[in-house]
Amino acid sequence: NKKSPVTAPNFCMLLRKHLGNGRIISITQPSLERVLDFNISHLDEMGDLCTKHLIVELMGKYSNIIFTDDNYMIIDSIKRISANVSSLREVLPGRQYFIPDTLAKKDPLATDRESFFTDVYSKPMSVSKAFVASFCGISPVISNNICELANIDADTNTTELNDIEKEHLYKTFVNFMDDIAEDKYSPTIYYDNDLPIEYACVELELFSKNKNIAYTSISDLLYDYYSKKNNISRIRQKSAELRKIVSTILDRDYKKYDLQLKQLADTDKKEKYRIYGELINTYGYDVKEGAKSLTAFNYYTNEDMTVPLDPTLNARENSVRYFEKYNKLKRTYEALSALTTETKAEINYLETISNSLDIAVNDEDLSEIKEELVNSGFIKRKGYKKEKQRVKSIPFHYRSSDGFDIYVGKNNIQNEELSFNFADGNDMWFHAKNIPGSHVIVKTQGKELPDSTYEQAAALAAYYSKGKEQEKVEVDYTLRKNLKKPAGSNPGFVIYHQNYSMVIAPDIKNIKEITS
Repeated sequence: NKKSPVTAPNFCMLLRKHLGNGRIISITQPSLERVLDFNISHLDEMGDLCTKHLIVELMGKYSNIIFTDDNYMIIDSIKRISANVSSLREVLPGRQYFIPDTLAKKDPLATDRESFFTDVYSKPMSVSKAFVASFCGISPVISNNICELANIDADTNTTELNDIEKEHLYKTFVNFMDDIAEDKYSPTIYYDNDLPIEYACVELELFSKNKNIAYTSISDLLYDYYSKKNNISRIRQKSAELRKIVSTILDRDYKKYDLQLKQLADTDKKEKYRIYGELINTYGYDVKEGAKSLTAFNYYTNEDMTVPLDPTLNARENSVRYFEKYNKLKRTYEALSALTTETKAEINYLETISNSLDIAVNDEDLSEIKEELVNSGFIKRKGYKKEKQRVKSIPFHYRSSDGFDIYVGKNNIQNEELSFNFADGNDMWFHAKNIPGSHVIVKTQGKELPDSTYEQAAALAAYYSKGKEQEKVEVDYTLRKNLKKPAGSNPGFVIYHQNYSMVIAPDIKNIKEITS
C-alpha cells in the first residue's frame, strides 16, 4: 500500500468537506462511455439534503475525477484542464460538465437497422474498423468477435458485402447487443501457452480453440488477469540474465557444430585416398617416370579408375603420399566425430534448459535452473552462492478425466526427481520424441490406464516441449522401469529401448490442473 501524504491534496480536502457524511444513491455509466457517475446524497452546512456527482473518466492518460453539483456544474477536478490544454472541453470550476462527442459515435444498444446500415456500411473500410468507428464501447476484439460470429472476415471491406451478408451481420450484431442489454455476461480469460492473452465480459468465439477460464465476477477476472500478466512479466525480467547466458552459449555451439560438420564432410575423401594408394601399390610397377596418372582396375567397384599422380614422384612415393593423406583425414575424422557428438549433446542439454526457462512460473523454478547451470559449469559459482534453505519448486500437477494424477517436470532437476525418485516402476513415463521437453509421469495406482489418460498425458508432454507450436508432436511412452540413466550424463537425460509412440496435438485446455 502506498503511504498517504502528510498533507492531503486540495481535491481530497474538498471531497472530505462535501462527502464525508454522504451516501451513494446510484452508479451509472452514460451510454457505453468509459465514464462512471457516482450520484451521492449528503447534508450541506445548513443540514439540508442535497446531491452531488463524482464523475470518474477512465481514458488512459486523459483520465480524470470531476466533482459537480446536481446540475453538473463543475466544482473542481483532480486535474484542471484549461482552454490552452484542450480546445474540446475546459474542466475548470464553474464550467458545465459534458462528455465531448469528438468522434460522433453512436450507442450500440440504441441503434436500429436504418442507423446501422447508414453508420457502418457507408464507411469504405474493413467491417471491423467500421464497427469501432461507428459505435462507442466496442473494442477491436469485440468487433472482430462479432464478425467471427457472423462468419464474415473482419478484414472484408464494407463495400464488398452483398445484401445477404449485410443483413446477416446486422442480425448478429443485434443478437450480441441483446445479450449485453439483458446482462448475459460470461467473464473469461483466454490463454496461449499458459500466457493470458485476452479477456472479455463475454465469451469470445475468436479464441474458442484456446485454453480458457470462466469467472462469475469480472473483478476477480481482472485481478487474476493482471496478476498473472505481472507475474509473467516479472519472471521474464528475472530470467533475462539466465536466458542471455543460455542463448549466448547456444549460439556459439550452433556455429561450432556447423563448422565441425563441414570439416567432417571434408574427411569423406579419406577412403578415396586409401584406394588410390592401394591401386598404385598393386599396379604401379609399370608406371613410367613423369606419368601424370594411372588407369587401373578398381577391385572394389569392378570398374576402371584413373589415379592422379605427381610426375615429380615415383610410384612408391605417390602411394606413400596418398596413404599419409588418408591417415591424416582418418585421425581428423575420429577427433571430429567425438567433438561433434560432444557439441550436439551440449546443444541438446542447453535446449532443455531453454525450454525450462520458457515454462518457469516462479522464483523457485529460476533458482533450480540457475543452480543447474552452476553445477554444469556454465556459470561460475562466484556470485551465485548456493541457497542453503532454498524452497524447492514443485512440478505441474494435472488430473486426467479418468481421475489419474499426472505430473510434469519444470526443469531437468525435477525431471530426474520425478522419473527416478517419485515414480514407481509400473508408472507410465511420457516425453516428446527427439525434442527437448519435460518428463511426464502418470501414477497408475497399479491399474490399467484408459486410452483417454494416455492421450492427455501425451498432450502434456507435447505441450511442455519445444514442439508445442507444431500442429502435431510425436510422443514416446513407456513404463518407468524401462528407463536407464547413463553414468555421468546430464540431469534429466535418460535412455530406453522399449517404448510405444503416438502423434498428438499439444492441446491441454481441457485437462484439469491441480493448483493446491
